[in-house]
Formats: sequence, structure tokens, C-alpha cells
Amino acid sequence: MTDQVWKRDEIESPCVKICVVHPEARLCTGCLRSIDEIGAWSRMSPEDRHRIMAELPGRQSLIQKRRGGRAARLKRDL
Repeated sequence: MTDQVWKRDEIESPCVKICVVHPEARLCTGCLRSIDEIGAWSRMSPEDRHRIMAELPGRQSLIQKRRGGRAARLKRDL
């Protein structure tokens, strides 16, 4: 079965159906939009959506995970 909601031509979306909000950056880890942007997406003009979509690749660095956590920090400091 195809999910037709996500295939609509009139509203292009960067959604990849991985909807998890990063706790510090407050961005969706799937599409990199803010909660406000996601909520207003269907009411935005195509120009506003395109502008935001152009900004999304630059947001990836805002949600990078630390590698190793506490154990890696302790090992590094020895």
C-alpha cells in the first residue's frame, strides 16, 4: 500500500517519517525542521517552504551526537 498523504504534489515536504525531536536543538532528527515549521508547513507559501528546505542541510551539525559519552571522556582524561 502506498502512503498517498506523503505523495501530494501541492505540498512538498522534507519529511522522511523519522519523527524524533532532538532535545537540545529542538529539531526533528529526520527532516531537521523545528516543531513550529512542521506545524505551519501546510499553511506556508511554496517560497517559504523552499527557503526552509534550502536551510535544512546546514542544520545537520546541530544534532550531531557525541561519540562514546562519559566512558570515552574518562578514558581520554587518563
